Amino acid sequence: MSAADLIQRLDIDLVSALDETERRQVLQACDRLKAKLETPMDTTARLVFSSHQAMAVRLGIDMKLFDAMAKASKLAEEPFNVQDWCEETGSDPLLVRRITRFLAAMGVIQEIDGDSYTQTPLAAAYVSSSPLSAAVIHSTHFLTVLSRLPEYFHVNGWKSPGDGLDGPFQFALGADGHYFDFLSTHPYYSQAFNTVMGMSFRRRGRDWFEVFPVEERLRVSSSSDPLIVDVGGGQGEDLKKFQEHFSDLPGKLVLQDLPAVIEGVKDLSGIEVQSHDFFQKQPVQDAKVYFLRTVLHDWPDKQAIQILGNLRDAMSRESILLISEIMQPESGVPLPSVLSDMQMMGSFASLERTQAQWQTLLKAAGFELVQVWLSDRSPISQAEQPALLEARVSESTI
Repeated sequence: MSAADLIQRLDIDLVSALDETERRQVLQACDRLKAKLETPMDTTARLVFSSHQAMAVRLGIDMKLFDAMAKASKLAEEPFNVQDWCEETGSDPLLVRRITRFLAAMGVIQEIDGDSYTQTPLAAAYVSSSPLSAAVIHSTHFLTVLSRLPEYFHVNGWKSPGDGLDGPFQFALGADGHYFDFLSTHPYYSQAFNTVMGMSFRRRGRDWFEVFPVEERLRVSSSSDPLIVDVGGGQGEDLKKFQEHFSDLPGKLVLQDLPAVIEGVKDLSGIEVQSHDFFQKQPVQDAKVYFLRTVLHDWPDKQAIQILGNLRDAMSRESILLISEIMQPESGVPLPSVLSDMQMMGSFASLERTQAQWQTLLKAAGFELVQVWLSDRSPISQAEQPALLEARVSESTI
């Protein structure tokens, strides 16, 4: 087959006929094809300039270029030109031309001529109200930390950071306190972070209650007994979904998070909302389940042991600790998982843990790992979907 024939076949639009599993398989095949076609120079250029592309999109978001284009597209089908952008955003014409040229070269917008462009579905995804624009803001802010990692390790020694209050983030920004303390005083980044935390991609795979035997294991004596305490549960998405599936199951559902997180919580009928800092004593004693989803990967062992210790002290012999986290395999770790691990190291001085590392952490906090629950029905690999760790207070601790 000639190169021209191969290109023609690859250009055929088959996406609409693919289910999610097939789509991911084709994407992976494209990655393998690219790896075979790229020279070391090609690969290096792609790697070193990827941050430039992310920043071009970030500038387009901050300059409201995508908002202006979306607004104009609702009023007319005509191309949007540089002068229109300048009038709409108050930006300098030369700067707008440079940014729009970059975005067009990336395929984010479509160039009609030197100064005129039309919107694409991707451009529409970056308007200010879109969660994808929040993802760009959140991730490009992290580039500040990434750029100073070499200096951080030169100064602090080449060892993995282990203190959430004194790590790469604090070094790069000269910040005091934890990353979350920084967010509390920077609403622009806080809003982006909270939006990203609620995005569907962070809930890959099946819900925890679809792999755990809820009906068999989660029973309490009366409706006044605490059934599940969702610690650091954000806006309560997990408890709402649980409640929808198990509306007849007796017991109280309790959502806990910091005041700034839960103050805007709505539509949580039947769920008790508590303001709580998980570094303080756990106010709900003897609950059947204490649930943590993607909480502990934000904290290195030093602080994670403190969080777990407060839960351990509140638990009875019948209490269950459930932790929903991405679990890194010991080998063959996929790219999304190591990207997340790098993010954890930079922002939180933390890590994405393997099963052995989870066992070590739980033992240090006075728990024993009972079982790891995994979904066997998902379009994504086991390494990219959450594992559910079931643990109990160890007998030697009680």
